[in-house]
Amino acid sequence: MSMKIAFVGFRHGHIYALYKMAAACPSVEIVACVERDAAAREKAAQKLGTKITDTPYEQVLAGEADIICTGAAYGERGGIIIEAMKNGKHVLCDKPVCTRRAELLEIERLCNERGTRLGCMLDLRYLGAARLAKELLERGTLGALRIISFTGQHCIDYAHRPAWYFEEEMHGGTVNDLAIHGVDLVRYMTGLSITQVDGMRQWNAYATKHPDFKDSAIFMARLEGGAELMADVSYSAPSQVFSMPTYWNFKLWCERGMLTFHLTDPHVTLYMEGEKTPTVLEVPPVEDTCLSDLLAEIAAGSDTLTKSILASTREVLSLQEVADRG
Repeated sequence: MSMKIAFVGFRHGHIYALYKMAAACPSVEIVACVERDAAAREKAAQKLGTKITDTPYEQVLAGEADIICTGAAYGERGGIIIEAMKNGKHVLCDKPVCTRRAELLEIERLCNERGTRLGCMLDLRYLGAARLAKELLERGTLGALRIISFTGQHCIDYAHRPAWYFEEEMHGGTVNDLAIHGVDLVRYMTGLSITQVDGMRQWNAYATKHPDFKDSAIFMARLEGGAELMADVSYSAPSQVFSMPTYWNFKLWCERGMLTFHLTDPHVTLYMEGEKTPTVLEVPPVEDTCLSDLLAEIAAGSDTLTKSILASTREVLSLQEVADRG
């Protein structure tokens, strides 16, 4: 089944990867690329080598697209998604899905009532290490889960960070921005949801030009069954963060040992109780993507992917609300 895709919003560089993914997919056709901001439009056109117009969104929605993909400013995404679904379009977006609980409730309502489906660029789901970790947990190799910790620090990078990050109502909070990846992966690997927040701090430490921007965030939360989750998702890292072992580093402390992996290493390491040396496992290749998963969900008439993305977004918005209350 061939699907037609329209791209609406190129304000964050993540959307470039999704465009390239769609362009390489034989079962989709890109029918529109639009961006109202002139500078963002020019930059994206140069990066992607394609024509990007300032066609009004209403005109795009009236067109032939089956799926709307968006990488708009965070604070604008919820509204774009809602309008797409009101017009019967499925959506594939960069994270976060939205920045306000009311938007999420409306998106969920539309998914239920209109049968629209939601995909999201939650790329950690597609790590071979994450797939292997999930399998090991399901096998019971390490026994019961007790504690999970993850670090997902980024760099503030004023030279390349979009200016809209620091505009009022556009960013939506560091927890919602970054923790969505880790929280979603924890839910994906373990099947467990957050039941309560045990501790939270969000503060300004690195964004010196914007003292009201709370760039650092650390939290503790309890999972179903009593396991504890600890996370640091601050904009605290140096610019070389993407090659550092702390970048999306996960540690799962279990009844009979510990499992660890991180984004920049294609291995899972097990430290089993009583074994003097760790077991280092090669990870399997992963062929599916956020795009192929959404296409499969639409074709099957399923809503499993959609519900999981909504649930992860709900949990992170709840964490952000706790952070904002101080």
